[in-house]
Amino acid sequence: MTALSVSTSSAASLRADALVIGVAKGPKGLVVAAGAEAVVEAFDGKLAEVLTTLGATGAEGEAVKLPAPAGLKAPLVLAVGLGEAVDGAYDAEDLRKAAGVAARTLAGSKKAALALPAVSAEDVEAVALGGLLGSYSFGAYKGEVAKAPVAELVVLTDRKGSKDAKAAVERATAIGEEMNRARDLINTAPNDLNPKSFAAIAQAAGKEHGLKVEVLDEKALAKGGFGGILGVGVGSANPPRLVKVAYTHPKAKATLAFVGKGITYDSGGISLKPAGHNETMKCDMSGAAAVFAAVVAAKRLGLQVNVTAWLALAENMPSGSATRPGDVLRMYGGKTVEVLNTDAEGRLVLADAIVRAGEEQPDVIVDVATLTGAMVLALGNRTFGVMANDDALRTKLHETAGAVGEASWPMPLPADLRKGMVESTVADLANMGERMGGGLVAGLFLQEFVAEGIDWAHLDIAGPAFNEGGPSGYTPKGGTASAVRTLVRFAEDTAAGK
Repeated sequence: MTALSVSTSSAASLRADALVIGVAKGPKGLVVAAGAEAVVEAFDGKLAEVLTTLGATGAEGEAVKLPAPAGLKAPLVLAVGLGEAVDGAYDAEDLRKAAGVAARTLAGSKKAALALPAVSAEDVEAVALGGLLGSYSFGAYKGEVAKAPVAELVVLTDRKGSKDAKAAVERATAIGEEMNRARDLINTAPNDLNPKSFAAIAQAAGKEHGLKVEVLDEKALAKGGFGGILGVGVGSANPPRLVKVAYTHPKAKATLAFVGKGITYDSGGISLKPAGHNETMKCDMSGAAAVFAAVVAAKRLGLQVNVTAWLALAENMPSGSATRPGDVLRMYGGKTVEVLNTDAEGRLVLADAIVRAGEEQPDVIVDVATLTGAMVLALGNRTFGVMANDDALRTKLHETAGAVGEASWPMPLPADLRKGMVESTVADLANMGERMGGGLVAGLFLQEFVAEGIDWAHLDIAGPAFNEGGPSGYTPKGGTASAVRTLVRFAEDTAAGK
């Protein structure tokens, strides 16, 4: 795993395999960003001219290597693009992406120094987090890994004597390592990650970090009446689990519940997915991975808020024992649901977990799920939808996501779309409603299981949870750990009374 540190050493004097600098698109061509002054001097003031000759423009995602001249301890200079330069200022997301590109480009190196424009503690954290996320690679099943992740990243800053720069790197390390843990879970093959093994991983993390972990196996779920989770998992040889991971702080004044959809493989069940739609369905547990990672990160950061993750884990498979379209499930809490489509299974496991979470009377419940293809059609592959039973909470989560660099969009819960769900002739609800607006229908279904008086929000991360394209910025191919940063920042703000 890549190690992170911070240094106030000069870029010229630090020994490393590579020295990373930032460049941007200025009004009159390429400009060199702050932090690279020593490098500009080593190039006799002609660095921008040299880079321009090599075709560099400063565009986002660009990476250009140069042999280092005399005067620098590092043998290689890597110039990464920051995008448009606006009065010499760069936002945190620009820095995260540039650092991610640098870390990925320098895979195989032992040590790299990041001399990007890290002026504030927030900048330092952005560079550190982007570098750690960009260095991620998943090679669990490969006999030979072409290049190992860069072993060490040093963030250079001129914040002499400032403790907040070190704290920023420590914070980035906690969040980045937990995001990478979530990515590992998402990328793990479904024959290795099933409900039982996922629960075991949660138990091990709980022991390591001092979290309270409770696991309900199939017998406990049956005894407790968790008909939604059992109904989804009954067709699989790998029985379901409901996992509670709890972090408490003695000075906490608020309690949050994060509920995650954890379908470790989704074949669609009897309503089988067609070829071309099931190859990446190991990622259908991304919501559970996100809430799990967020709670562990909250513990590592020592946030003054109580946070509990509920992992609703099941494998959705077709078999002679699987739930059929037309079956009626009695959910935890007593409501009955007519199953019209077994591929609308995520809402069933989430419903049980939401009711159980509500019994502990948290101030807010936030569920996270790769819930609907309809949300991908609406918002694309990089933006998740935000729904809530409270407009202020929906706005808060949307703004929080934007503040940490995650794209989201507030979505409504139109009352007229509820009609199709409640018109079942045999049960309280059907698990399907109108075809158009399917992502909103799913949100309305979940809202039916939220206890009165509890604020609730739903994040549909079906688009950004799994990147089937090439890597970009700090985002790798495969699992992305979508929503983790949003949840952690939300927990931080709650702890601060915001």
